[in-house]
Amino acid sequence: MIQKASSNAERNLLVYMIGVLFVVSGLIITIFLVFQKRKSKLLLEKMEQQKRFDEELIKTQQEIQDETFKQVGRELHDNVGQLLALASMHLNLAKSSAEEETKQKLDNASDSLKTSLAEVRALSKSLNSDVILNSTFFEIIQNEINRINKLGTLEITFKQNGAHRHLNKNQDRLMLFRIIQEFISNALKYSEASELNLVLNYSPSHLDIELSDNGIGFELNNIKKGSGLINMEKRAALINTDFQFSSQLHKGTSLKLQYPFLNV
Repeated sequence: MIQKASSNAERNLLVYMIGVLFVVSGLIITIFLVFQKRKSKLLLEKMEQQKRFDEELIKTQQEIQDETFKQVGRELHDNVGQLLALASMHLNLAKSSAEEETKQKLDNASDSLKTSLAEVRALSKSLNSDVILNSTFFEIIQNEINRINKLGTLEITFKQNGAHRHLNKNQDRLMLFRIIQEFISNALKYSEASELNLVLNYSPSHLDIELSDNGIGFELNNIKKGSGLINMEKRAALINTDFQFSSQLHKGTSLKLQYPFLNV
């Protein structure tokens, strides 16, 4: 009887100990899970804060850059443009009292000044964000293409497919235009291209923008990203636009953007 009672007591003690072990284990697991959940939440909050900080930093950088462009555009239009216009007037006055042989030279100089004045005005429009925001997307791109084509170093063809749609925000128009402008600028400076194609494809859900040149290209893995490419990527990220940049040695460089419409 004593042995039986002792066995029952030991069994009860073992069951009790196992129960306590389960309870303690459960508490430990619960505390660990709560801790992990809390830790994950804090990490997510920190990542969100960092993301918001990075976005604000990028926006500030872009705003400073655009304000600089705007100021340069105004200076070109108001000051340089005025000086060129004044010089053209003086040449026209000089022609009225010049000899025939000199008149031809003055005519050539006057034509060059008029061309320069037109170039300065077109450039000022492409730099001034106020002008861009008060024009349609098609108009600002066409103005830039006309300006570049007049240089004679790069021939740009421009095509638009589908029904035009307004972008989600006016600022998005400026962002997309600056990306296009940067790609064209890089083609002029580095690609040694003679032709560049630009296509806008409108669909109900998004706008596809495709740019490609016939330049020398390069191997993406073998170069360090320059400020131009970094700026294009940052601008695309700010307006939730898919950014696909590619280049092949001796086959040219291309860029595909997909801008989503919100009200679909």
